[in-house]
Amino acid sequence: MLRAAIYGLGRWGNTLVESVKDSEKFRFVKGISRNPENHKEFSQKTGIKVLSSYGRVLKDPEIDAVVLATPHSLHLKQIAQAAKAGKHVFVEKPMTLTRKSAEKAVEACRAGGVTFCVGYNRRYAPAFVEMMRRIRAGEIGDVLHVEGAHSGATGYRLGGQSAWRSTREEAPGGGMAARGIHTLDSMIQIAGLVTSVYAFSDKRELPPEITMDDTTSMLLKFSSGATGCLSTIFVTGELWRVHVFGSKGWLESRGDTDLTFHGLEGAAEKIPLEKVSKEKAELEAFADAVAARQPFVVPAEEAVNAVAVLEAIVTSAAKGKPVQIK
Repeated sequence: MLRAAIYGLGRWGNTLVESVKDSEKFRFVKGISRNPENHKEFSQKTGIKVLSSYGRVLKDPEIDAVVLATPHSLHLKQIAQAAKAGKHVFVEKPMTLTRKSAEKAVEACRAGGVTFCVGYNRRYAPAFVEMMRRIRAGEIGDVLHVEGAHSGATGYRLGGQSAWRSTREEAPGGGMAARGIHTLDSMIQIAGLVTSVYAFSDKRELPPEITMDDTTSMLLKFSSGATGCLSTIFVTGELWRVHVFGSKGWLESRGDTDLTFHGLEGAAEKIPLEKVSKEKAELEAFADAVAARQPFVVPAEEAVNAVAVLEAIVTSAAKGKPVQIK
């Protein structure tokens, strides 16, 4: 049983706690918040004591790991502190906001000898797991092109406790930090590391007090030679889509259990899949990696590449030209 403390008890932090309440591999035993008094109901419901001191939690020998659901700009410092204290680290995406800070986070975990995981829960969606199995088995041949979209009405709900999420500083590239980076991670697994980004990013509908963009799209080139396009719109209806085109057919997912296959001939085939808790699956995979002394759940080069793309989007959109990632 991996015993963890969670730092950040907003909506998503509560979702993570709820997901593993019956797990036999992973257990939250402490919480961290600047204002523990605001979480009395949470503590009564879960039995998890909430403290205000991160440093105190890191000194606790009964804590094996920390889960960070905090503002993105705080991640590097919090990751480094945990790694130095010998605590395994699970951090919500994006792990940091710049390539340099992402590399420092990875190195801190290597130096501390701890397991590091980035919270890409969609890696554990049944449709994506099956998609990757079929791609690796060669069912669609060589991957030629990948299209992705991750959009929704999140922009209209910004404010209150989540106000930090609405700033350009914490949300570079519009909805990429909150949504699109999940799809980007999927595309990297499918086609390899991103080597070139040509992006467009604007604020079209959000009110003046919200400084982040709401409409972001890009063209991508991957190390495999495949091409891609990705969009994330923060002011529209819900859409999750990953569509992979290969030399022998295509695969498309539009949800956790929604997967369609089409070969070179015949009709498209809907593939039946059972629903699972992605959050429970990812936290238990983290626990398994700790038990196996596996240093990275998400390969370090993939995690860093995703952050490098996030940074390149901002640069490309500002300069109006492609940005190469080496």
